[in-house]
Amino acid sequence: MKVEQLGGLKVRLTGGTDGRGGGNGPVVVLLHGWGAPGDDLVPLGHEIDAPTGTRYVFPEASLSLQMGFGDPSSTSGPRAESSGSRGWWMLDIEKRQREIAAGRARDLSREVPTGLTEARAKVVALLDELERRIGVKQIVLGGFSQGAMLACDVALRTGRPLAGLVMLSGTLLAADEWTPLIPKRKGLRVFQSHGSADPLLPSFMAEQLRDLLKQGGLSVEWVGFRGGHEIPSPVLDKLGGFLRAVLTR
Repeated sequence: MKVEQLGGLKVRLTGGTDGRGGGNGPVVVLLHGWGAPGDDLVPLGHEIDAPTGTRYVFPEASLSLQMGFGDPSSTSGPRAESSGSRGWWMLDIEKRQREIAAGRARDLSREVPTGLTEARAKVVALLDELERRIGVKQIVLGGFSQGAMLACDVALRTGRPLAGLVMLSGTLLAADEWTPLIPKRKGLRVFQSHGSADPLLPSFMAEQLRDLLKQGGLSVEWVGFRGGHEIPSPVLDKLGGFLRAVLTR
């Protein structure tokens, strides 16, 4: 693994010809979720059966946090995080905790989070510098939870060519703004997974996003599973197949 600063963000590079992002293979950029340390998705680079030579980029969000919602393998709900916890934009944690405790599903579909614009600009700057510094012919952009939402926002609000979009346990945001943008990405290949028992982002909201994308002409591979806010092994198996399909055309 190699650690660098790209586009103003700390990133970890793995895979490629040397295990440190070397070579000229395709690039998969994965954005971590809220409350996770910047390196929590790095092991996925060893677990996903992607095409030989695929390079992985794991950016670390610039916001430092003190409380988070667990890592991709946890379904235990809110928990205290270490000082390494990061976020792409801030959340009202106390409000979320009350809603979860009361069993209320919060519909985020009309919200445009404060800080989303700034987070999007950071990811766009990262992608620009990736292309300049390491040379990229094919990019798949994706993430988990908040990272998945940000990846979708970047894909919809920019015209950057993408080989695919990956959303692991994400949800619909900014529906009034996203909906008219979706048809502009007609034909984009999308991988979307979600647990039917997700306590943080209920599956029905992710299904709303899936349906909007399909209606707009995007090609969505939906992988539902019995589980919570997590990335189980069967999802990684399916994701490997998706990457082999979109990166070997």
